This record gives sequence, structure tokens and C-alpha cells, in this order.
Amino acid sequence: MFKLSFFKDKRVLVTGHTGFKGSWLCRILLKAGAELTGFSLLPHTIPNLYNLSMLDGNLNSIIGDVRDFESLKRAFDRAKPEFVFHLAAQPIVRDGYEYPVYTYETNVMGTVNVLECVRQVDYVRSVINVTTDKVYENKEWVWGYREDEPLDGYDPYSNSKSCSELVTHSYVNSFFKHTSTAVSTARAGNVIGGGDFAVDRIIPDCIRAVLDTREIIVRNPYSTRPYQHVLDPLFAYLLIAKMQYSDMKYAGWYNIGPDGSGCITTKDLVTLFCTFWGNTATWVAKEDSRAPHEAFSLKLDCSKLATTFNWYPRWNIRTAIENTVEWTKAWINDPKGVPAVMDMQIEAFLKEPESKLQLS
Repeated sequence: MFKLSFFKDKRVLVTGHTGFKGSWLCRILLKAGAELTGFSLLPHTIPNLYNLSMLDGNLNSIIGDVRDFESLKRAFDRAKPEFVFHLAAQPIVRDGYEYPVYTYETNVMGTVNVLECVRQVDYVRSVINVTTDKVYENKEWVWGYREDEPLDGYDPYSNSKSCSELVTHSYVNSFFKHTSTAVSTARAGNVIGGGDFAVDRIIPDCIRAVLDTREIIVRNPYSTRPYQHVLDPLFAYLLIAKMQYSDMKYAGWYNIGPDGSGCITTKDLVTLFCTFWGNTATWVAKEDSRAPHEAFSLKLDCSKLATTFNWYPRWNIRTAIENTVEWTKAWINDPKGVPAVMDMQIEAFLKEPESKLQLS
């Protein structure tokens, strides 16, 4: 893995910096010594990782909406970023069903606005648009989807991210192909880690249940997803951004997922969580007949990322759950100690040897 010092004094803009993944990414970039600007809505949960990680005061935080082009353009003009990590999104599948217009406005036009800001300036060198593993037309295959598979997400969230991919491809072909601006999309699997307080995500739901001394309710125990700790995709984003900054040939579309051990059923994931949590944590399956459609099986083939950059995930699913539980219990015991726990886990991750397990 490259040295984080590469980002020292580099000008970096992160959209969605107040979110779960955005907060972890900002913590990493601050450790690297980047000149960091964030553009996002206010945190939407109480508690939230952004405030717990004490990022305010250590970066230039701009509160704004990616749907507002003029506000976003002012942020670009102020920060003059060399690197742009576009994470701002409406990220919840169920919220996509409830608020489809908002989901499309944010995930599609938000991407248009970011890329249009990039098109209008000459200082951006490297852009990463973070989408999702759900961008593919899901045929319920048991093998992993590759980057050249058709894009056609089923539900409004997934489909809006497919559209975000297509918007990016169009901007690359129309405007960036013969410039010095490299643009990639990163299609990450389901991420877990300390500080995710979102509703309708399985690990945050597990944590809320055990803190309320309730049984964990699992809606779809036999659904299979590619689960990974949040640090694995974040360092992959940084790697792609660095490599395409140095050589445009690395710009493209990349799946980012776990090794084979991370593609597990929801029941196996929750069972692992209960094992590491202890204290008689238990779960029960309860089907929700009113629940909207969700794919039964989803896997990624990450061989492109592996062969292009010699990249492999560092933490398997057991380590990912163990670190999530460790973070959560540290937060419960001492919320002010969250930044130290994050830094400790980042350091531990960097020291971990890469896994050479099967990625497809």
C-alpha cells in the first residue's frame, strides 16, 4: 500500500464529509496532512460520527447541498482542490422507496453538479465518484459481477447510483478524456464499522437492539452481501486517486469488495456480531411482508482492482466485526475517546498484511 504521506499538503475536497464513510475518510486524510475541505449537509443522526470524531476545527467544513450548483461551485472556488472524493448521497435503499425524487435529485444531479464544477476549472487532477455494488442489473447470480456487466439497479437508490455511473461515463467521454483530469468510479460492497448510526442498516440495527436489551430482528436472514470494514474501501479510493493522479491510464471503473469469506448471509453476519458482543446478545428472524423488494444475492468480482494495483483486502469479516464492536464499546464507555480509537484502528489497519484470499 502507498504511503499516506503522499497526500501531505495536497488540496482535497470531500463531499458528504459529515457522513459515516466521509468522517472516516476525513480522519485518514487529516492524519496524512492533507489540506482538507468538506462539503455536506449537517449530520443527519444523533449521535453521529462526524461530531464524535471531532473533525470540526481541523478542516474547512462547508455546509451545503450538492443539489445546489452555485453553493457547490463556491466551495470549489474556495478550496481549489487537486483531489475530489464524491461521497455525498442519499444512501439508504428503503429511503429511496419512500423519497424517490429526493434520491434521484441527490444521487444523479448531485453527481452532475460535482462533475460540472470539475469541468469548469483547471486545477482538479483526480476525481473518485463513490457509487455502490448495487449498480448492476442483479440476476441473482451466485458469482460476482464484473465492471463490464450491465448497469440497471432495481430500486430508486440502486438505480440512481447506476445513473450516477452513466453520468460519470458521459462526462469522461465528452469532457475529460483528453485533459489532465482523471476520473474513476468506485463500486464498494456493504461497509461496516464503528460510528455508523444509520437506520435500516443491519449492524447499526444490531447495536441499537443490544443497547435497548432487545432481540435483534433480522428481516432477510438468507440474503447474501459482500460485507467489508469501512477502512478497506476507503484506502482503495485513496489508492485509485493517487495512481490516476500519477498516470491517467489508471482512471476507470472499479469494484471494491471483500475476499470470499466476506460474502456471507445476514444470519451469519448477525451471529458473528452476537459472538463478539457477548452479554447474551441474540437474534430472531421476522419476515416483513410489507418490505419493498431487495436483492437476495449480491457478490462482486474484484479481480480488476487486484490485478491493476496488486490490491487485496486487509481485514476479513471476523476482524471487521471485532473492530466494529471494539469501537462501539469504546464509544459507550467514553465518547470523548472516539478520535483516539479511530486513529488506533487506522494504524492497526495499515500494519495488517494484505489478504491473498479469493476475491470473486
